[in-house]
Amino acid sequence: MDRKRASKWPALLLGLVILLLGLALMGGGGYLLMQGGSAYYLLAGAGLTLSGATMMARRHGALGLFGLVLLGTTLWAVWEVGFDWWQLVPRVAVLCVIGLIMLLPWWRRGASRSGVMILSLSVLVALGVAVASQVPDLKSGELNGSIAGQAPSTSPNPAQIAAEDWVAYGGTNAGTHYSALDQITPQNISQLEEVWRIQTGDTIQPDSPPEITNQNTPLKVNDLLYICTSHSRAMALDPQSGETVWSFDPEISTMGADDFSRWAHMTCRGVTYYDVASYGENGIDSAPDEQGNIIDAAEAASSHEGDSAPMVSETDVMCPRRIFLPTADARLVALNADTGERCTTFGDNGEIDLTRNMGPIVPGGYYSTSPAVVTRNLVILGGHVTDNSSVDEPSGVIRAFDVRSGELVWNWDSGNPTSTTPLADDEVYTRNSPNVWAPFSVDEELDLVYLPMGNATPDQWGADRSEDDERYSAGLVALDLATGNIAWSYQFVHHDLWDMDSPAQPVLIDLNVDGEVVPSVIQPTKQGSLYVLNRETGEPVVPIDEVPVPQGAVEGDWTAPTQARSQLNLLPPPLRGRDMWGGTPVDQMLCRIKFNSLRYEGQYTPPSLQGSIVYPGNVGVFNWSGIAVDPVRQAIFTTPNYLAFVSRMIPREQVAEGEGSASEQGLQPNEGAPYAVEMGPLLSPLGIPCQAPPWGDVAGVDLAADEGPEVVWRHRNGTTRDSMPFGIPLPLKVGVPALGGPTTTGGGVTFLSGTLDQYIRGYDLTSGEELWKSRLPAGGQATPMTYQGEDGRQYVVVTAGGHGTFGTRMGDYVIAYALPEQ
Repeated sequence: MDRKRASKWPALLLGLVILLLGLALMGGGGYLLMQGGSAYYLLAGAGLTLSGATMMARRHGALGLFGLVLLGTTLWAVWEVGFDWWQLVPRVAVLCVIGLIMLLPWWRRGASRSGVMILSLSVLVALGVAVASQVPDLKSGELNGSIAGQAPSTSPNPAQIAAEDWVAYGGTNAGTHYSALDQITPQNISQLEEVWRIQTGDTIQPDSPPEITNQNTPLKVNDLLYICTSHSRAMALDPQSGETVWSFDPEISTMGADDFSRWAHMTCRGVTYYDVASYGENGIDSAPDEQGNIIDAAEAASSHEGDSAPMVSETDVMCPRRIFLPTADARLVALNADTGERCTTFGDNGEIDLTRNMGPIVPGGYYSTSPAVVTRNLVILGGHVTDNSSVDEPSGVIRAFDVRSGELVWNWDSGNPTSTTPLADDEVYTRNSPNVWAPFSVDEELDLVYLPMGNATPDQWGADRSEDDERYSAGLVALDLATGNIAWSYQFVHHDLWDMDSPAQPVLIDLNVDGEVVPSVIQPTKQGSLYVLNRETGEPVVPIDEVPVPQGAVEGDWTAPTQARSQLNLLPPPLRGRDMWGGTPVDQMLCRIKFNSLRYEGQYTPPSLQGSIVYPGNVGVFNWSGIAVDPVRQAIFTTPNYLAFVSRMIPREQVAEGEGSASEQGLQPNEGAPYAVEMGPLLSPLGIPCQAPPWGDVAGVDLAADEGPEVVWRHRNGTTRDSMPFGIPLPLKVGVPALGGPTTTGGGVTFLSGTLDQYIRGYDLTSGEELWKSRLPAGGQATPMTYQGEDGRQYVVVTAGGHGTFGTRMGDYVIAYALPEQ
């Protein structure tokens, strides 16, 4: 091949690329314009097609034509989205790179001087816009209030603060995820180092369900660290070294199935600790002495009433300290916290069968994914129920057992809410009643337990729900501890058709409101509102508005005319066509086409046959990972997510028998309902979200602001390092979703590990600035915790086990960090 002929090939190849890009944009752009969308793609496609054909024909005008398209694209992009770097990238970046290539000698040779000048100017303008559009901060500010070493303006409630130990899932039964420890500060956190790591041996198996997760938050109490694993194994570790002290395997069964592969979930968020001696000054005046004898048992048993009455038994001697372990095959096991042996006098040889009175259960279709909560005399728990499988699922009943004997004391079934008397052996709790799968919180001074309510399944079809289903779903219910009777309830989503159940532990905090201390409860929700209620009465502390919402459900169903929206919220603005995103102009255009083909009228757009966008999606702004609240500084550290989902209703006659699965994505059968539902995230052809980033933030809320609670700062959080297409490890700081909550400390730092990229990070609570991070060997979809060891050091511990459907690397790690020894 001669040199002259060889020199044609670069122009032919580049011209062909531009031509094909132009044809794709022109074809898709024409369809988009017919939908009522932007005319840009049709016009740009025509210009690129002409430029590519001209280059292939070796005509002089190719560079000038391309330059005009690039210049027009840059100006259009700035007009449409402003100087927002991540919004500009899919619109301009590819064309700018092609323009730079065209200015190289191979392609510039033979071009007209005016064409080169036009293209050069266009490239310079595009690069100038890129320089001017560096990633903007979402919101900068600083939280006020006390910092480490300064006395708070009011004395915080000790029930809301973890001290040297971490005794419950949320630090305490108040669920604040706050520790008073202040050894680690913004000034020294950079010195934090890994001090030990273990592997539990509980790894993903060939028959594991699609959503196998390790969301465990360890407990540190009784001079031990207690953990559970995905397959419901419990372990006690040495807090300073991580060495195993004891382990217990409940040997979960497949509940009649061949294996675990068709289960919807398999997870364990935590265990529960109970010590009979810890209530010595709060209602139980007896405890074992060094010889195991009960001191003043008779006097204590006759001096209290109700829930505070200490029913001292042989169990107090045999298991004065115990761990309650929920298992994936629907049992509650009581273990001696010192030895890991069964507390044989609890229930039946140390366990309770939670399938009792539940009726038929599909394997994996009912069990407690979240830890139970304990009070003076009760261990209380609810359970996960598989979403969208059928209209005949197990009850969402809440049960309270005697913490010593395992005897059922009361049950509250939202399908039969006025009767809390335990059922007879041959009776069955109300099928399909709304459940509670997230952790509970308890205020033992008020004798109330707080339930974040789920929904009656299926989620997107509600025509057959009962009056009680409608009243108690997707809200917060407070029950009397002694009786299980309703003290008050407040609903956040009326006739929920979007899976907006209350997903996180309610947070109990005493708020300073206009100079008065108000006992409050904060409920994070998927829809983005942080509902703040008086925890005694259920009345709003922060105003809640009933806002009009879109109407028009599928045939046979209906929609509520309004929905409750807290004035304290992190709700994103409604989506627009220009908010659609992608890696290139082509997949961004395809996302815009998809957006226009779906029904979307803002938040609470009803499910439809054509498909409806759910935004925020059912993963939520907030999910099970919740929030961290500093009761001293009256501040919240939050991790809001922003992902759009699509739900499409499918008439029953179009669904083959047995089609669908228990997974939370894809076709879900809704057996017994007139519609199945197909669900999944709104993604581009490259598998990235169709809406523009950020998809995950960190945010700080000042609860004591003069004009009421306000969001003070917001920052993009996390990178794409572990979630780029084709496994490219490119750490773009776009802000990625997080499943795994924050923990805040008295030192003014917050720890978080739940992002899609595999890091645990430390932040300055005052400003939200990222101060430190450490690479994890697997996904950290769990909430870190902190405690003080016997050596006087403050430790931070996180579980790194991954998350099946979230797509992070699976593992079986528990890792501890501390400052260097002095």
